Amino acid sequence: MKKYLKTIFKYLLALFMIAAGIHHFVNTEFLLKMMPPFLPYPLGLVQISGVLEIILGLLLLYPKYTRIAAWGCILLFVAVFPANIYMAMIPERFPEIPQWGLYLRLPLQLLPILWAWWFTRP
Repeated sequence: MKKYLKTIFKYLLALFMIAAGIHHFVNTEFLLKMMPPFLPYPLGLVQISGVLEIILGLLLLYPKYTRIAAWGCILLFVAVFPANIYMAMIPERFPEIPQWGLYLRLPLQLLPILWAWWFTRP
């Protein structure tokens, strides 16, 4: 049962990653607002991270690449954390999200990291 459950959650993570990657190209303007000003080439970074999310999501589906894809997801989740901090620092740019929601995103970032970490284990 545990292996079956883990497989379901792996497919859900893959779907989450692919959908998030597509979101980078569908809702680019919103994601550009999240980019801290100290990062160069914000549009390029949004697009690259979107492509990486799609690739990692697809790689999760192949058992041979699941572990490396999971580590890639963890690195990506850590890499985007500064954008979550930046969002919390400038809540006026995100009136559609309550301020408490912007702060809640910070500790919640640990959940997808742990989710992906589960698949780094044999």
